[in-house]
Formats: sequence, C-alpha cells, structure tokens
Amino acid sequence: MAGCRGPVTTFLAGLTLAVVPLAALAAPYPDKPIRLIVTFVPGGGADIVGRYIADKLSRSLGQPVIVENRPGAGGQIGVNAGRGSAPDGYTLTLVSSSYTVNPGLYSLKYDPVADVTPIVQVSKGPLILVSHADFAPRNVAEIISLARAKPGLLTFASSGAGSVIHLAGERFSANAKVELRHIPYKGGGAALNDVVSKQVDLYFAASASALPLIKAGKLKAYAVTSSERLPALPAVPTVAESGVPGYDVTLWYGIVGPKGMPADIVKRVNGEVNRILAQPETATKFAIDGAAPAGGTPQQFASLIGREVKNWSEIVTKLGIKPD
Repeated sequence: MAGCRGPVTTFLAGLTLAVVPLAALAAPYPDKPIRLIVTFVPGGGADIVGRYIADKLSRSLGQPVIVENRPGAGGQIGVNAGRGSAPDGYTLTLVSSSYTVNPGLYSLKYDPVADVTPIVQVSKGPLILVSHADFAPRNVAEIISLARAKPGLLTFASSGAGSVIHLAGERFSANAKVELRHIPYKGGGAALNDVVSKQVDLYFAASASALPLIKAGKLKAYAVTSSERLPALPAVPTVAESGVPGYDVTLWYGIVGPKGMPADIVKRVNGEVNRILAQPETATKFAIDGAAPAGGTPQQFASLIGREVKNWSEIVTKLGIKPD
C-alpha cells in the first residue's frame, strides 16, 4: 500500500500545480470598459448624476465607465437592456425613483428587487416646483387659486408618463384639489426647455437640472417637494408649508446590475461608490445640484426599493393614475 502512495501523491501534486496557474490567470475585475446605462435622456438629473459617478468610477476602477442613455417607458427600456445583459459587472444601470413607480402602473415581467442585483443608492433630494420666469402667480397659494378658478387651464410637464415627476404633479393636483393638465415629454431636458420657453406652465424638476436655470433667472422656484427646505434655496418653502399639508416626494438615484452578479463584484462596486460618496467634493457637488449623497449597503438599497414599490403602488391605485 505504501508503494502506491508515491504515484498518487505525484499525480495530485501535478494536478494542483496545473490548477493554480489557471486561477492565477483569472483577470481581476474590471479588466475592460464598463457600461453604465442611464434610463433617461441626456441633460436631465439622472444624466448629470450618472456622468459624475461614471467619471469618478473610471478613475477609481482604472477602466472607462461609459454612459449609455436608454430612455423611454418611464425608464423601462433602459432597465430591460440592463437586465438582459450578462451578470458579470460590465453592465450597470442607474435607476431613479421612477423604477419603483412602474410596478404600480404597468404589468411588468420582472420583480424590481428579485430580478436585479441592487448595488447602492447614490443620491437623494427633492424636486422643485418651477415655472417660466414670467408666470404670473407669486406663490403656491396663487397657483392653486388660479387652477381652481380655471380647471384644466394650467399645464404641468413631466419627464415621461409614469415617472416620479409625473406622479409628483398628480399627487399635488389631488392634495391641493385642483386640475392640472399633464404634458409628458421624453426626458427631463426636453420638458425643462419647454417650461423655460413658456410652452408649459409648471414642472416638478430634478434639482440638479433646475438650480442653474433658477439662479440664471430663467425659471421661477415656488416650492420644494421634500419635508424640509433645500439648503441651496433656503428662502423657497416646501409644498407642505405652502398650503398642501402632508405633501412629501423625494427623488433618488441608485445603481443596479443584472440578476446573479457575483458577490465579490457587487462588494467592489458598492465599496467604490461609497468611497466616492464619502468624498467632500461629492457632497459639495451634490449640494450644488440640490441633492445629498446616499450610500449604504446593497441590502439597504434593496429594502428601499421594496418599500417604495409598495408606497407608490398604493398611491397609484388610490389616485387612479394610468400611464398615458
């Protein structure tokens, strides 16, 4: 028996030596460019946040992170493109709060938590109720008075039917007991352009895209949608303060991957994004854009998605909102 051990031991040792070089040859993640799908058009809040994170990730990961805008259907086109990609960490998707609205509006073929890999929440912040600079009302109370006097006369734009911006407007109409006419656009950039050019009266704008236009005098800011005032606009009240009690809508962005991403890659991307969000430069940049860094674990982001799906679905049902 002792004589048999030599060949077996030699064989196993040789097998081990053969396997180790193969493992050593496995390239560390990432070893090629990464695609970051942004589910809305260029120029809007999602695009601004996505390009900032992509630039920072490119530096920290040592590989280009290339933004690909895939707008449409409240973000579903981009989400489906991301979900259909290989779960290898080379396709990531930046989603917004609209991602959690869609289950209440559409018959989706996927579960918004179980059929993706939640990675990290990137930012959070309010929307801003804005109009073009020459819009007559001086405050929210006067907007409500005008809307009640002439139902359906005032219009509000959105970045797309079923978006959080759309629902923010519908919820405002319901809570304030007014009738505003919804004008959907294919993205926030186009909506903002038409508000500035006086084609549409009102818009619940992402802070990142609205603040520069407010400061330039091209937009008039009436209120922010969160429960607290925005540090970048301390004189602008909340919607709740302005006569619509209980109104509170927050816009957020986060990164998901296809279902089944390896845990080590999820951990790597989550860690790098959290490091970016912890940098003072990021806090300053987001504050300028009317938002705050979020961060946290994949589990925390998954929990947020689950809670918001439930909350928005209840609101959609209660208000009877349908996609256009």
